[in-house]
Amino acid sequence: MTKHLFACYLCLFALVLCAQTTKTTSQNSKPNVVFIYADDLGYGDLSSYGATKLNTPNLDKLAQQGVRFTNAHCTSATCTPSRYALLTGEYPWRKSGTGILPGDAALIVPTDKTTLPKLFQQAGYKTAIVGKWHLGLGDQVAKNWNGEIKPGPNEVGFDYSYIFPATADRVPTVFMENHKVIALDPKDPIEVNYDKKVGNDPTGKEHPELLKMKSSPGQGHENTIVNGIGRIGYMSGGNKARWVDEEVSTTFLAKAKMYIEENNKDPFFLYFTLTEPHVPRMPATMFKGKSGLGFRGDVILQLDWTVAEIMKQLQASGIAENTIVIFSSDNGAVLDDGYQDEAVTQLNGHTPNGILRGGKYSVLEAGTRIPFILNWPNMVKPKVSDAMVSQIDLLASFSKLLNQPIPQGDAPDSENTLDAFLGKSDVGRSMLIEQGGNVLGKGGTLAIVKDNWKFIPPNDGIPYDKLVDIETGNSLEPQLYNLKDDLGEKYNLAKKYPKKVKELSNLLKKEISK
Repeated sequence: MTKHLFACYLCLFALVLCAQTTKTTSQNSKPNVVFIYADDLGYGDLSSYGATKLNTPNLDKLAQQGVRFTNAHCTSATCTPSRYALLTGEYPWRKSGTGILPGDAALIVPTDKTTLPKLFQQAGYKTAIVGKWHLGLGDQVAKNWNGEIKPGPNEVGFDYSYIFPATADRVPTVFMENHKVIALDPKDPIEVNYDKKVGNDPTGKEHPELLKMKSSPGQGHENTIVNGIGRIGYMSGGNKARWVDEEVSTTFLAKAKMYIEENNKDPFFLYFTLTEPHVPRMPATMFKGKSGLGFRGDVILQLDWTVAEIMKQLQASGIAENTIVIFSSDNGAVLDDGYQDEAVTQLNGHTPNGILRGGKYSVLEAGTRIPFILNWPNMVKPKVSDAMVSQIDLLASFSKLLNQPIPQGDAPDSENTLDAFLGKSDVGRSMLIEQGGNVLGKGGTLAIVKDNWKFIPPNDGIPYDKLVDIETGNSLEPQLYNLKDDLGEKYNLAKKYPKKVKELSNLLKKEISK
C-alpha cells in the first residue's frame, strides 16, 4: 500500500513538473517583446556608452544585464526612413517619398506586405504602437482630421495605436487613438495646411513675443503657436485636443503601462516610440534643470526614468522574465534643430555623438551608429558585442525566432542575424548601406560598409550644414575609412587603397540597382 502511494506521488510529481516545464517552454517560445525607440539620441548620450556629464542608471542596468552593441545601426540619419526600414525590412532609399514627412503626409508603409507587427500577429501576438508615428496617415495628403483617418498603424499590423501623427514640432499637435483624434470637439474642427496659413491662430513669425521657446532662425519652426511654441506647418481648431508639451512623454508612458497591464496574459509586441530628445525639448516639471545640461539633458534623464517605469510595470505584471526589451534610437544626435533651448550653450563638455563624426542628417558614422541594447532575462547572457547589426534585420531575425516565414519579395533587405542579436555570435551582417540626410528622390547620400571598410562616393551635396552645425559627409572626392582603426573617420584612405575604393563602389552600385 505504502509503495503504491509512493508510486502515485511520484507520478503526480512528474505530471506537475512536466506541466511546469511545458508552461515554461511555451512561455519562452513566445516571449513578449517591447521595443523602446528613442528619437535623435546619440551614440554618446548614455553613460553606458561613455557619457560622463549625464548619468543614465536605468539604461545602464538594462545594458549590464543584456547585450550592449557597439556597432549597431539604424538605416538612415533621419527619422522617417529609419522607421520605414525597421517596420518593412526594406531600405527606404529604394522607394521615393520616404524622406522626412510633413505632418499631413499620406501613409508610406505598404498595407499588402509583411511588416514587423504583422509578423507578430501571424505568430499569435497582440500588437500595439504607443508614441510617435511619422510614417503618414490616410491615402492622400488632403484628409478630414475630424473623422476616421485610415489607413494608418492599424492597417499595417498594429491591433492598437495611440500616437501623434508626425513629430512634436509639426502640426497637428494632437493625440490619436486608432483612427481618431482624441478629445476633438466637433464644434471646433481641425484644419491643417503646410502650404499656407489657415485660421487665426498666431504664428511664431508674426508674434514672437508669445513664445516661451524661441525658434532658431531659418529652420521653419515659426508657424502656428501651440503651447507657446512655434511649429512647422499651420493648424486651426482642435483647441481642446491640443497637447501640452510637458505632458506628452508621461501621457505616452501611462498608455504603454496600461497596455502592458491589460495584456499580460497573452504574448504581445509593444512598439513604444518615445519623443525624447527630439525638439521641442520641454521636460516635465520634475526634470527641468535636473541635468545641468539644459532641456536636452533634462529630457534624456526623463527618457531614462521612462525606461525604468516600463521595467517596473513588466515586473509588477509578472512578465519581466519572459519579455525581450530592446532599446535603440532612430538616428544620431543633433543640438540646435529648430529651437533656442540652450542645448548648445549648456552642453558643458558633453559629447552627444561620442567620438563619432557627423550627427543627425549625416552619412558619417554619427548619423546611423546608435545605442542598441537587448535584454532577455535568463535567455541572453550579459556581454558587449561588436557584431554589426541593423534595425532593418529585426524583421528577418524575429521571423526565425517565431518560426514565421516571410513571403518572397517582402522585407527584401532584412537579414537573419538572430544569433548576433541574442549575443550567441559575434558575427552580424557583413555589409550595410548607410543613408545620409540628403534624401531627395530615390537615392540620397549613401555609403557602404563592408568588413570594417566604409566608402562614401563623391557627391555635390553640401559638406557642412551650418543651420544644425553638423558635417554631412558629402565631398566631391571619394572617401574611404578603416572603421576598425579609425572609428572617428579622421583619415581618408581613398588614394592609398584605390582597389578597395573600386571594389566597394561596384558593390554599392550593384546594391542600388537591385
